[in-house]
Amino acid sequence: GALYSRKFTIDGEQISLQVQDTPFVSLEDDTDSICCQEQINRSIYWADGFVFVYSITDYESYRVIRPLHQHIRKIHPNANIPLLLMANKGDLLRARQVSSKEGLQLASELGGTYYEVSARENCEGVHEAFQQLCQEVSRMIGSCNGEKRRGLHLVRPKSPNMQDLKRRLKQALTSKGKSATTL
Repeated sequence: GALYSRKFTIDGEQISLQVQDTPFVSLEDDTDSICCQEQINRSIYWADGFVFVYSITDYESYRVIRPLHQHIRKIHPNANIPLLLMANKGDLLRARQVSSKEGLQLASELGGTYYEVSARENCEGVHEAFQQLCQEVSRMIGSCNGEKRRGLHLVRPKSPNMQDLKRRLKQALTSKGKSATTL
């Protein structure tokens, strides 16, 4: 799973957003328990909010959401962490396997906000959903009244992309230094 980092401004405050893509979460042998990598568990520990994404054209991706939420609740049993449920591929209505009603019902059950979007045709819906989640997280962190927020003492993972960039930059600088000294 890749880690994406972006900075943007919400309500005049600069926000640093890190999105951990969590692939390879699946149901175990048609049960209601999930199978996920340890990296995903580490991401769950430091997360301040969650976006659950499923495809309206893939009922199995929808089925994974409830057990994944239960897994998160085991890690954070008493936390009030903002979440949103995002139904993607809203442009493929003819291939729909999950109704909007099912999505709304699950979002209500999980205590989150529901968005049905098409990342392909209208990225504004995706942007709006993330912006709302960031506002909720910002409000929640701001309401801690100076108390140390749960999870913030944990070291957040560095972006693999940034680590690779630093490594390549160091190699480039080292090779330039060697070629300059050989002349």
